[in-house]
Amino acid sequence: MAGYYPPVGFHFRVEFGFLPSDINDVRFQEVSGLGAEVSTEEVTEGGENRFTHRLPTRAKYSNLVLKRGLLVDSKLVKWITNAIQNIEANPGTPEESPTTVNVTLLNEEHKPLADTYSFVNAWPIKWSVSDFKAMDNSIVVETLELSYQYFTKIKL
Repeated sequence: MAGYYPPVGFHFRVEFGFLPSDINDVRFQEVSGLGAEVSTEEVTEGGENRFTHRLPTRAKYSNLVLKRGLLVDSKLVKWITNAIQNIEANPGTPEESPTTVNVTLLNEEHKPLADTYSFVNAWPIKWSVSDFKAMDNSIVVETLELSYQYFTKIKL
């Protein structure tokens, strides 16, 4: 394909179902874990000694990992804290959790470049903050890890 350039991975948007998309809470520097695989089950057949049958069983999804600079007043962190401390992912209203998280790759005009990845029924399973080091000149990064049931690609 002449003149085709693969898209860049540094311009994207993350949206949580219970947060407005124009606030600082949804601005991330890194998104990883976009992946799926099919688990298999091995079945041996009587009389057949050359191989075993490998049959598909179900899809398995990686955790979604989001990284950003630490925010001191964050609705997202309140949601995470409630889920971890109270073992409850619903901080108040039914639409907040589990929630849908959408990740969209954008073009230079801030318009969707490709399909949106929609993570269904996502909830926080891990939250961490980078180390504090007096000798480093770096920002504090918080990492949010989400589990979800499955993801789909939504055509735009």
